[in-house]
Amino acid sequence: MNTKKRSFVLSLAPFFCVVTAFPQASVPADPANQLADQAMRLTHEERILATLTFPLSESAPGPAAQSQRTQNSSISNPQASLTTPPGNPAGSSVTRTPYVSQHPAQLPDTNRDIYYRNKLEFSLDVGWLPINIPFPFDFMMGDSYNTYPLKYTLVPIIASLRWHMNGIGGRWFYRGNWDMICSGAVVAIPRGPETRYFAYMMGVRRNFVQRNWKFAPYVDGRAGLGNIDAKGPLGIPYAQGQDFTFTLNLGSGFRYNFNNRYSLSAGLNWMHISNANMSQGKPPNWGIRNYGINVYGPMFGLDVRLGKPHRSDGQVK
Repeated sequence: MNTKKRSFVLSLAPFFCVVTAFPQASVPADPANQLADQAMRLTHEERILATLTFPLSESAPGPAAQSQRTQNSSISNPQASLTTPPGNPAGSSVTRTPYVSQHPAQLPDTNRDIYYRNKLEFSLDVGWLPINIPFPFDFMMGDSYNTYPLKYTLVPIIASLRWHMNGIGGRWFYRGNWDMICSGAVVAIPRGPETRYFAYMMGVRRNFVQRNWKFAPYVDGRAGLGNIDAKGPLGIPYAQGQDFTFTLNLGSGFRYNFNNRYSLSAGLNWMHISNANMSQGKPPNWGIRNYGINVYGPMFGLDVRLGKPHRSDGQVK
């Protein structure tokens, strides 16, 4: 019996579906109840929509949310707003790459530990001067450029004290410093009637110093007084007229620095010896004419720092 009732109920189910599909006659309802039902339905739908969209909004915030979050982060952390690159929210995995200059830092100039103010050096120079030339400054004295049959060769040995008057300065090739020179010379004369010459000279040298160069070109000039064993009074033609003389010395070359204590130099040197015509006298008492000596050749030297070492940062090693 129960089976028959169940079959009857199931057979009526399609009938009820068809009946409910047709529009029913609407019954006038209270407007207030309709508004309440509509509000409840909208609220229910919003809750469902919020539940469905909440994980999406947390996993991938939209541009508006990103902008709002960035603004909030900038307000709460002003430093982050200065260091965070535009377009990246604060706290993101993208970090700002610091700017690195393409130009490497310039190395310190080691030559400032070699050429500095008030540095003292001892130098010993030895030359071989066999080439005889006319006196270069004859035009100042109204004389003609000429040489004489008597030839000389001088071998100067010069001991000097060098005082660096300033540090490195100047631009381009002229960059460098000045040093003052006080020298004592003993000169052997292997070719010529005289045999020896003693002299005291003073002068200056310009060192042309480039950054971190081991080599430094130089030019120098010295002048002084001397004594020679003159043979002119003995009647030897073209020899020197008296013992007391003046001397000029000009040179140029290169200096090589091993470190801030030792250096070598090499170059050419010109040496002049004469008595400024003091031995000739005036008529009618003619004295002995002085012809002078003008020779040049190579010169080599050793420079040694005196005193404590110096560092350009003001400290001593």
